[in-house]
Amino acid sequence: MSTVVPKKQHVGVLAFPFASHTGILLVLTRSLAAAAPHVTFSFFSTAKANQSLFSAPMPENIKRYDVFDGVAEGYVFSGKPEEDIELFLKAVPENFRRGMEAAEADMGKRINCLISDAFLWFVGEMAEDMHVSWLPLWFSTPCALSVHVYTDLIRQSVCTSGTDVAGREDEIVTFLPGFPSLRLGDLPNGVVMGNLEAPFSILLYKMAHALPRATAVIINSFEEVDLLHTNDLKSKFQKFLSVGPFNFTSPLPWSNRDEHGCLAWLDKHKAASVAYIGFGTRATPTPKEVGELAEALEASGTPFLWSLGDNMTRHLPEGFLGRTSTGIGKIVAWAPQVQVLEHPSIGVFVSHCGWTLVLESIAGGVPMIGRPVFAEQQLNTWMVENLLQIGVRVEGGVLTKSGTMHALDLILKNEKGKKLREQLGAFKELALKAVGPNGSSTRNFKTLLELVTK
Repeated sequence: MSTVVPKKQHVGVLAFPFASHTGILLVLTRSLAAAAPHVTFSFFSTAKANQSLFSAPMPENIKRYDVFDGVAEGYVFSGKPEEDIELFLKAVPENFRRGMEAAEADMGKRINCLISDAFLWFVGEMAEDMHVSWLPLWFSTPCALSVHVYTDLIRQSVCTSGTDVAGREDEIVTFLPGFPSLRLGDLPNGVVMGNLEAPFSILLYKMAHALPRATAVIINSFEEVDLLHTNDLKSKFQKFLSVGPFNFTSPLPWSNRDEHGCLAWLDKHKAASVAYIGFGTRATPTPKEVGELAEALEASGTPFLWSLGDNMTRHLPEGFLGRTSTGIGKIVAWAPQVQVLEHPSIGVFVSHCGWTLVLESIAGGVPMIGRPVFAEQQLNTWMVENLLQIGVRVEGGVLTKSGTMHALDLILKNEKGKKLREQLGAFKELALKAVGPNGSSTRNFKTLLELVTK
């Protein structure tokens, strides 16, 4: 009896090469590549983004391709916010087209499925032109995606232009499905707040209109964390597949370096006593807030591990490093965040509440203090405090000495912290069940695999 050899298939994976997006998309690609070894996945991102990611061993059926980042040779950056993103968006989709042509020539087979970052809305048009499936990956919360889907309704109900909402941040809206009450100021940038004609605002608006045409929309989440918005989004898309949390199913292979001895330092501290502070590379507080946060840590006597870029240490109070480095505090340029948050000595996580960080907090059972910086982080912080009830928003949404001390005291020394940790434990159990043999995320991943391999 002859053995049926699976038909060779070729999937193109198109990344948005900023923040953690590329790494998370690669995690999904690795999972699919492991489950479908007969499929080749050509991964397209910029050389800069690919360089660090592909330093780790990769499955043989994932091929790296570098695409033009939009930065011309000799170009001098002006310092304009998100300038690199704007330049990249001007280079698309032609840079991806050239990359895919090269990949098809190398393999001798046309690409028959496109997976992309959901931000890259134009990939839907490319997929239609190529007569192939489009499977975009959304990186944030279901409720954030819901807000983008309802952008037209929000604008029609609230305003006609961004200037109409100035000074109305505390106004409550109650007409959005799944949101009993929400501040206008908690909506993501570009919906009604800020410059609605900015490149990124336009990108998100076009994305929301393009996603219903996708074969399926994928999300790094699990259904049980937000059933209300998840079920509503299922009615908006052809398929809406929660296949995460990725940190429970496919830990990043390059995230466990501990070159600064963070874990050994944490071993010396009591359970649930240390504050971990991590804001990433783009979502950083202001220099003044760095100083206020440092003063709050020192005045409260809270042991802390702080992942802080070298360029930001100059904003610390004079003498702070010397006074705290003898045992109460440790500042490093990079920390193995997943392992840190799972360490029993960590009692609170101070961050911008990016969705990946929220999922890592759930895995570690660590309550959050949220200081949102941009994008959907205001909404994520609302979700953390009000919907999930696993953390608090720092008073006024800005790090001050008094506000930070109050939040630290609330979580580390009061009954509130105990309740938050109990809630985190419940969500962790739900996440583990979702990625288990018969869980919702496992079933959704099987559906996704069928779409990729058919």
